[in-house]
Amino acid sequence: MTETNRIEYKAKLTDTLEKEIVAFLNYKEGGIVYIGIDKDGKVVGVDSCDEIQLKIKDKLKHNIEPSCLGLFDVIVEGRDSKNIIKIIVASGSETPYYIKKYGMSPKGCFVRLGSASEPMNVTMIEELFSKRTRNSLGKIKSHRQDLTFEQLKIYYEARGLNLNEQFASNLELLTEDGYYNYVAYLMSDSNGTSIKVAKYDGLNKVNLIENNEYGYCSLIKATKSVLDKLELENRTATLITSKERINQRLWNPLALKEAVINAIVHNDYTYELSPVFEIYDDRLEITSTGGLSVIKNQEKFFKGYSNPINREIMRIYKDLDMVEQLGSGMNRILSYYKKDIFIFDEDFLRMVFISNYDEIRSPQETPQETPQETPQETTRDKIIKLLKQNRKYTKKDLMRILNKGDSTIKEHLTRLKKDGLIKRIGSTKAGYWKVLDAD
Repeated sequence: MTETNRIEYKAKLTDTLEKEIVAFLNYKEGGIVYIGIDKDGKVVGVDSCDEIQLKIKDKLKHNIEPSCLGLFDVIVEGRDSKNIIKIIVASGSETPYYIKKYGMSPKGCFVRLGSASEPMNVTMIEELFSKRTRNSLGKIKSHRQDLTFEQLKIYYEARGLNLNEQFASNLELLTEDGYYNYVAYLMSDSNGTSIKVAKYDGLNKVNLIENNEYGYCSLIKATKSVLDKLELENRTATLITSKERINQRLWNPLALKEAVINAIVHNDYTYELSPVFEIYDDRLEITSTGGLSVIKNQEKFFKGYSNPINREIMRIYKDLDMVEQLGSGMNRILSYYKKDIFIFDEDFLRMVFISNYDEIRSPQETPQETPQETPQETTRDKIIKLLKQNRKYTKKDLMRILNKGDSTIKEHLTRLKKDGLIKRIGSTKAGYWKVLDAD
């Protein structure tokens, strides 16, 4: 266990913590600070974890500029039968971050170089400041100032948290000159933001059968409504084979929840567009605004390096336990799905969840895994029958069920595609077969 460009060890909490946090905020990949592990990687542990956690949060809240609230997590972990504290730091968009008492100077600005936090020179500070994101939601003045927040207060109270008279300032819902900002507008009881959940009959947008809009209210309430709607749509499919009864949801519920939250929290609202959720017969598509223009690096995106563009929104969702620790959402999605469910565009990011196609059947209606033989039935007929039963059968599945070799199954699939009887939808790994005479 050694320190790296993204990992810093500290045996105990010291006055240099802010320096390490600032360096990770200014670093393109963020990083992690462990309290309770010495420089040699030996676990020494931490006493009074609750007290230390509060001190850390207080230090980061008051001693770093611009505000880094929503860009860090402080959690307790067990290691070698001892408690340690893990501080996860996301890369910030308002660089350069600096230690407040030293200002935007080489004494206050640091960046991660290798396994060390080094001071920035004046040129680097000036270049970063010139590129600082100036259109963040916290800096955009809401076009309405008659905002109320009863819904937000109810959600906080449900978590045992009370919003006092200074809540707008504490949650960073105000611009520097004291007006409600765009985050406040999104969190208010009444606004013009709406999230669309559409449902189509078929595989395209020709036949719209449902068009639900959840919004014109607090973004928190809209999020919960979308989650509830998709939970209803995510029905359990049952496949009964000769050996067992298999129950499965159309989409993995844990990955789906993470995808919904990510799409809403990380949406670029400066375009004044909201995420869109579209349900087809064969898939669920989730589209959010802010694709490659925000993500920039797909490799780091898939590794879960967190770089929230809406840190004020992230902070509120974390307060309400709707978001877990920074960077964990991507790992949870990729635990169940391949990377090819993500489609990147310059200004949009789309996630495509292919549905589990085994329809809900009663035992009497469910065909056996292997189709019954008839004297005239050919291998070609059997393949079509099997693909009607389960569109996600692979070439290996067909080889196993039909007891045929690779070249035989491959030749039949090629001919069936050429004859227009079957079509491959999606990628080789995550896609499925559509039998064109099935409808």
